[in-house]
Amino acid sequence: MCLHVARELFSMSESEVRHRKGGSADRFDEQPRNEQKQSDKTTSSMRTGTFWLTRIVFLRSLAFVYFVAFLVAYHQNKELLGSNGLLPIKNYLNHVRTHFKGINIESVTAMPTLLWWCDYENRADWLLDVLALFGLTVSGGVLLMGSANMFIMALLWVLYHSVVNVGQRWYSFGWESQLLETGFLAIFACPVFSLRQIPVNTPLSAVVVWGYRWLIFRIMIGAGLIKIRGDQCWRDLTCMNYHYETQPVPSPISYYLHQNPEFIHKFETLSNHFVELVVPFFMLIPLKNRFFSSLCGFLQILFQIVLIISGNLSFLNWLTILPCILFFDDCHLSFLFSKKSSTSAYNKVRQLQLQPNRRLSASQYIRSAVNCCVGLLIAYLSIPVVQNLLSSQQMMNTSFDSLRIVNTYGAFGSITKERTEVIFQGTRNTTLLPDSAGAQWEEFEFKCKPGNVSRRPCLISPYHYRLDWLMWFAAFQNYQHNPWLVHLAAKFLVGDETVDSLIDYNPFAGGDPPRYVRAEHYHYEYTKVGSEEAAAGQWWNRRKIGVYLPPITVDHLKDYISAQGWTVSKQPSN
Repeated sequence: MCLHVARELFSMSESEVRHRKGGSADRFDEQPRNEQKQSDKTTSSMRTGTFWLTRIVFLRSLAFVYFVAFLVAYHQNKELLGSNGLLPIKNYLNHVRTHFKGINIESVTAMPTLLWWCDYENRADWLLDVLALFGLTVSGGVLLMGSANMFIMALLWVLYHSVVNVGQRWYSFGWESQLLETGFLAIFACPVFSLRQIPVNTPLSAVVVWGYRWLIFRIMIGAGLIKIRGDQCWRDLTCMNYHYETQPVPSPISYYLHQNPEFIHKFETLSNHFVELVVPFFMLIPLKNRFFSSLCGFLQILFQIVLIISGNLSFLNWLTILPCILFFDDCHLSFLFSKKSSTSAYNKVRQLQLQPNRRLSASQYIRSAVNCCVGLLIAYLSIPVVQNLLSSQQMMNTSFDSLRIVNTYGAFGSITKERTEVIFQGTRNTTLLPDSAGAQWEEFEFKCKPGNVSRRPCLISPYHYRLDWLMWFAAFQNYQHNPWLVHLAAKFLVGDETVDSLIDYNPFAGGDPPRYVRAEHYHYEYTKVGSEEAAAGQWWNRRKIGVYLPPITVDHLKDYISAQGWTVSKQPSN
């Protein structure tokens, strides 16, 4: 009897509930009775309340984000984490291994990764490439097929877990945990074995639907609360006066948005508070008005699109759109599917909606029990998350379990009011001071972070340059807090070509490496539209603040590099 009730609650589509009960009571924001009777008069229209087509859209969207994440990993992980990387995984794993006195249940539980059972000390580069390429292949397949099973989604989750947990500083941001939580729930959105787009015996579970609604609630309310608690400018509505200019990786659009008058910025801040602090509560109410329910999802998606346009926040905003897809049923999304072929997904769903209810199989009862367990697990793991949201000492982007199944989120709890940048420079000259009579310093240019004041800001989202992102943090810290930055300077000094793929321009490429490298600290601000500087092609004005890293040579760093267990490979000069 218990399993029968569980089946009703967690594994039946709404059309099946309607057939069984003979009424119009819905679990997923269904139309009123008179609207449903009207839709039943024709077999050519899609009925409301089922999520067969929604699942296809969701799986393809999730696969796209996974694909981008693994693509970033493939292009950058060797240089960041490889045997000759800025923060090698072999050093990190050996440190964890020493702390837990070997590879045991404690070390594996604390940091789950497949690399524990691989020769990571000698084959780190190859292993990182295998993880990334395997993830690219599997996610690409799901993207093309629009379908997956539990084993495929679990594999993607394990592969990305294995990368994130050894990623150290480069993978220490909230969107990594958010992707893992999104991917975990997706495992239970799929059939066990079938790869059909419309697996007739596996309707989308209510646990998954409401699990994603609970996820988007926590994402938005966490971001809203951390802002209100974190910085006065969010309370006096002035944060947007600074955000477009000081965000980690500005886009060309942010240059123009920054020029808006202050009353526009205040409206933007108020809109942000409305979307993050008000709308989420309506998303948790099982509304019967489908229009209002879908409006909540639409507002969140629109908000994320605006954020995508206004800055380069990795795949964070693309990923945040995913749980919002579950606010739209098959009737909403049917326009995305062809109706021409009798075997199309659209027509298969229509036929499925018109079929009489079938007897439940033993496997469906088992699946209902599993769904119940997943729901209880999410509820249990949500306890510390809710406590954190209610706390005046709220933490953002924190995981309370090593598998990152349920996490707490937040973004931009404080806004930097001025933009500073670390600018690396090198010289082949032996005379350092004064510069006007001695050294000729040339600048290293990074992929997207501000450097050359005449270079247009880039638009790369959902792609992500991890080194550029960490350079933003380094600019308002110091090099002592960022030892990888000293390693980067050492690689510049020896002409290590492995680092060239992480930056946009190395003035010493193809020749002798610099004799000295230094880092200068600069203040940056946007030029004004219509100003002489803007007319001359400048996007930025800058002024020097001081020295960030004093001039150093390879000899200065030998002992430090050796103590850290790092390696730098000197390249032969032409």
